[in-house]
Amino acid sequence: MNIRLLSWNINSVRLRIDTLKKIIRIYKPNIVCLQETKCPNDLFPFKDLEKLGLSNIHTNGIKGYHGVCIATDLPVNKVEQKDFCNKHDGRHISLQLKVKNSLLNIHNFYVPAGGDEPDPKINEKFKHKLDFLDEATNYIKTQHKYPYTVLVGDLNIAPHENDVWSHKQLLKIVSHTPIEVEKLEKFQSSIDFVDALREFHPFSEKLYSWWSYRSKNWEISDRGRRLDHIWITPKLNKKIIKASIEKEIRGWDRPSDHSPLIADFKL
Repeated sequence: MNIRLLSWNINSVRLRIDTLKKIIRIYKPNIVCLQETKCPNDLFPFKDLEKLGLSNIHTNGIKGYHGVCIATDLPVNKVEQKDFCNKHDGRHISLQLKVKNSLLNIHNFYVPAGGDEPDPKINEKFKHKLDFLDEATNYIKTQHKYPYTVLVGDLNIAPHENDVWSHKQLLKIVSHTPIEVEKLEKFQSSIDFVDALREFHPFSEKLYSWWSYRSKNWEISDRGRRLDHIWITPKLNKKIIKASIEKEIRGWDRPSDHSPLIADFKL
């Protein structure tokens, strides 16, 4: 059975619902993971996704900020949402899906951005980001019993030199600092996740998923960062066919500043 997963920081689901519907019609995903939906659960556009065949929709949203969602056409066995750092701020949701005789676990994260100053002593937002990563790492360790697990989302860290447009210039910029990279590596190694995108795009290749709104000529300057990720357990890595970043969608009308990620599996 072929399964397609799509993950996207949509930057307001109500503002970009037409774009999302277009993406779903073109790419036909079985699983859609959204971050930064900026929508409380009672106002989420459920019917729009149901009409496109994604009948099982689960959201963890709050008013105005953050928010995550997983929508799928697959049977759902279990739903969980986890709060971190004693904050109910809509940054995680997970589903356990039935795929033939297997269980597929999907974790969708929206890691805090961390503000501008990379010093937890003077920047509470940065401290929150680091604490969030520590708690999320400990939580994911409890998932080791599920061999088919995917972790996706806007993790707000570009870990490798070729995940940013300039390694040297961004070493002291939030999203690429050494302490963030170290925390993310611990998060990824919690249950030995494989970086699915880098399985198909080697580390020698520049690879970005986010381009700032501040750059009018974003595609020409290409000063991007790979803030969005798809991680998979080693057993699931044997089932992956393809993983990609759909960069062209960043150039559509009224875009998100992130491009969607896609992974295809044969289970």
